[in-house]
Amino acid sequence: MAERLRVGLIGAGRIGKGHARTLAAMPEVDLVAVADVNAESARAVAGEVGVGRWTTDPTETIADPAIDAVVIASSTDTHAALIVAAAKAGTHVFCEKPVALDLETTDVALAAVAAAGVGFQIGFQRRFDPAYAKAKALIADGALGAIETIRDAMRDPAPPPRAYAEASGGLYRDMTIHNFDCVRWLMGAEPEQLFAMGSALVDPSLAEIGEIDTSVVTMRFPGGALAVIDNGRRSGFGYDVRTEIFGSKGALLIGYREATPLLHLGADGVRTDHVHFFLERFACAYAEELRAFVAAVRAARPPDPGAADARAALTLAYAAEASRAEGRPVDPGRWTSAQVASS
Repeated sequence: MAERLRVGLIGAGRIGKGHARTLAAMPEVDLVAVADVNAESARAVAGEVGVGRWTTDPTETIADPAIDAVVIASSTDTHAALIVAAAKAGTHVFCEKPVALDLETTDVALAAVAAAGVGFQIGFQRRFDPAYAKAKALIADGALGAIETIRDAMRDPAPPPRAYAEASGGLYRDMTIHNFDCVRWLMGAEPEQLFAMGSALVDPSLAEIGEIDTSVVTMRFPGGALAVIDNGRRSGFGYDVRTEIFGSKGALLIGYREATPLLHLGADGVRTDHVHFFLERFACAYAEELRAFVAAVRAARPPDPGAADARAALTLAYAAEASRAEGRPVDPGRWTSAQVASS
């Protein structure tokens, strides 16, 4: 491998643009090319970060022997095929979540990664947010004692277009998948029972296609620890992410801001700033996850979170969908590779 990690970026949309800026600013990285099916997007992002090469063909980037790793930030439906192609080329992969919207396709892609022995990291950026990273470290150090309950909430400021809801795989695979990863990571364990309820409160027409925009999921972990996940497509006050972790020795509260928000007290009440969307809230985390990926590849160690984490979170999304449909708790362990085809 060259002294600098040679990286190709696939996807120049809103997340890809941020990744391009991060990669271009890293002295240990040589951002070689930007690929996007939209020529104008590829050209614009490449030009902004000073990259001379851009293309509308991502396979051209993957096939380039001068590239050590690819960062995949293209549309979800392209992820799995790009991962397989990169693995076959011996190229390390960072991929935004999810690998795919179904477990069968996910398993094929992750099997290709394992067979090739290339590094793979899935984009669960919350793990790299300073507050969440510190919480995980405190838990690992025993500062909270035994974890007893976790409450994890996430709400969008406003609902996406219905077309997005129809194409994104549903609330659990698109949105709650981040909560699933976060909770199992903080717990350090896999849930043994899950119960999900959901409603179409923000856009009642979603019920026509069997979809929801509001949900509560409860999970029980080995030893009896519990977690509650609360999701919604509308908060009414900006992007909302909050986590409460309670242990036998204390608690941690992670707010929806990295820093204490500004409070304005006046005769007409109390006003505070709010975060508009996830790119603002997790700007630091998006940069840190790429730094972690680059460091892992350069050190020849497995990136984290990896393939097992990508699959585990999607498995919980499957379990939540089944629980909601069946109206009862389910065991997430039933979604093994051999069983998903019949689920």
